[in-house]
Amino acid sequence: MSQPARTATVALSFASAAHTYSHMFVLFYATVVLVLERVWQMPYAELFALSIPGAVMYGVAALPAGWLADRWSAAGMMAIFFIGTGGASILTGLAEGPWQLAAGLTAIGTFSAIYHPVGVPWLIKHSRNHGRALGLNGVFGSGGTAIAALVAGALADLWGWRAAFMLPGLLCIATGIAFIIAIRLDFIVEGEGEASPAPSSARSDRARAFALLAITVMCSGLIYQLTAYALPKIFAERLFDFAGQSVLGIGGFVSLVYLVSSFSQLLGGELADRLPRKLVYAACQLLQVPIFALAYLILGPALIPLAAVMISMNLMAQPAENSLLAHYTPLSWRGKVFGVKFLLTLGVSAVGLSLIPLIHAATGNLNALFILLGFAASLSFLAAIALPHERPKLRVDMESGD
Repeated sequence: MSQPARTATVALSFASAAHTYSHMFVLFYATVVLVLERVWQMPYAELFALSIPGAVMYGVAALPAGWLADRWSAAGMMAIFFIGTGGASILTGLAEGPWQLAAGLTAIGTFSAIYHPVGVPWLIKHSRNHGRALGLNGVFGSGGTAIAALVAGALADLWGWRAAFMLPGLLCIATGIAFIIAIRLDFIVEGEGEASPAPSSARSDRARAFALLAITVMCSGLIYQLTAYALPKIFAERLFDFAGQSVLGIGGFVSLVYLVSSFSQLLGGELADRLPRKLVYAACQLLQVPIFALAYLILGPALIPLAAVMISMNLMAQPAENSLLAHYTPLSWRGKVFGVKFLLTLGVSAVGLSLIPLIHAATGNLNALFILLGFAASLSFLAAIALPHERPKLRVDMESGD
């Protein structure tokens, strides 16, 4: 295997592990909170609110992380991600009260924020087929979302809620040590250019594209975050006794939904390499609208496959979204631009997370959330369809490398 091919393979492996951790660690609490309702005898809305500062930092910290990656080292920031996220999770598992727990969750959100603005452009830099690499990497990110509820539920049921944070934290630190060794032994060689540079976009299109993508990434991020955080509670309330009474049973169905939907990103990546990315992106936004309307109405086990389709449409758009953003961004600015993207995606949507306890406290359920999600998908479609058309001479066959 040639050095560039080995670098691409090893970089994809660590980027995929990091993507898994980034989503998994911030979502442990969405399941653990169901245990703490009983253990600490506190209401759901009050306990859930403890996670909001961490969710905000998951977006806000993306901008300085991307800036540091551009100015200092993307690989160095990836190492900090692994060690910092793992250490913060261990400290969260040692919390003795709500304030310590909130501090730990905030630290997890801060360190987990490093991956998206750093790891995604770092992967694009080292990959040969951008859409395919982003699609595969996206499967691992969704896999992190999928197994978060299952891992947290299983560890909490077996050894208590603290184990749900501490044991994965140790694994994350071990992965960080392996990453540092791989860099030192030149299994990953950091170069100045891209493994497969894409043709540059027209300068006149960039301002328009950035403005429209700002709208779409905020809406898509809002949909993803609200769904990921709310789904355990929605299943607990709307599946009735189908999932049983254990956290593991509820977490298992949440994990199944995200596991099935994660593979939609492979299709999304292939479509982004072969078709106009704007059309792929816009179609995924539009198809979500009727699905949210159905989800508002459906109760019982039928909600499980519908949730899988709902999340699949959101995830299928991600390779096209990241590929479009990279297309309009010079390599030297990608860390900062992706930092802004995830500040908008995760930071603004984190503010939306405050609606979850408010809606639940006001109505006693989360049904109204689907109305908000449908509105966000509609707005995202209108912005996506208005993106500049990709000129044929600027499209590249990522499969052949021409």
